[in-house]
Amino acid sequence: MAEFSLPRNSVVKKGKVHAPDTGGRLKSFKIYRYDPDSGANPRYDSYTIDLDKCGPMVLDALIKIKNEQDSTLTFRRSCREGICGSCSMNIAGRNGLACTTAIEEMKSEVRITPLPAMDVVKDLVTDFTHFYAQYASIQPWLKTATPPPSGKERLQNPEDRTKLDGLYECILCACCSTACPSYWWNSDRFLGPAILLQAYRWLADSRDEMTGERLDQLEDPFRLYRCHTIMNCANVCPKGLNPAKAIAETKKLIVERAA
Repeated sequence: MAEFSLPRNSVVKKGKVHAPDTGGRLKSFKIYRYDPDSGANPRYDSYTIDLDKCGPMVLDALIKIKNEQDSTLTFRRSCREGICGSCSMNIAGRNGLACTTAIEEMKSEVRITPLPAMDVVKDLVTDFTHFYAQYASIQPWLKTATPPPSGKERLQNPEDRTKLDGLYECILCACCSTACPSYWWNSDRFLGPAILLQAYRWLADSRDEMTGERLDQLEDPFRLYRCHTIMNCANVCPKGLNPAKAIAETKKLIVERAA
């Protein structure tokens, strides 16, 4: 896969080279640095760490750099188990989670940048405000017209439950959406792979009773139909999901409804 571009409006300058670790297994990291409040241009800073004194994942390296070499380095992290999606970033030209990307997979210097085509808050932290607003716009909760069974949950048989596999696992890390050229160019109107996968999760749920209303909201030249199925989304998803398939199934539901 081709490397992704840097966040828009970036003119990256050569930055600092920090005092390296010493040891037998050294690894170099080139990390994007940008503080909008400083007024300075973005830059790359270089760091070298000893892998014998570091955990196996890229997130371990970032934590070690922050703790021992440069406390100003800024990034998001939380679960460290590939569950929360907080540490999504572009690592060696590929979107992914720092906590599940092994350093040993990188054969040379590791270049780390923020997710492409998103505004940078600071360093590797991007602004998810618009992304979350798009998620809210699909109303990601069970919508029904009939009252629930008295004193009971809305039940689902095993066959219908399996239709949600490959959908509910999405952690909203935005790796797929920010790997999508259509989303780079049309993020103001195109919902993008992650949100459209989440939208199909409710279309596929046998308990939801608002399929027609949901399809009406999606049937738009930009909200849904900017997907050109180049499969970047499926290639980078850290959970192994296929947003392009979910988008295709949504289009199929719209066609079947019109037939």
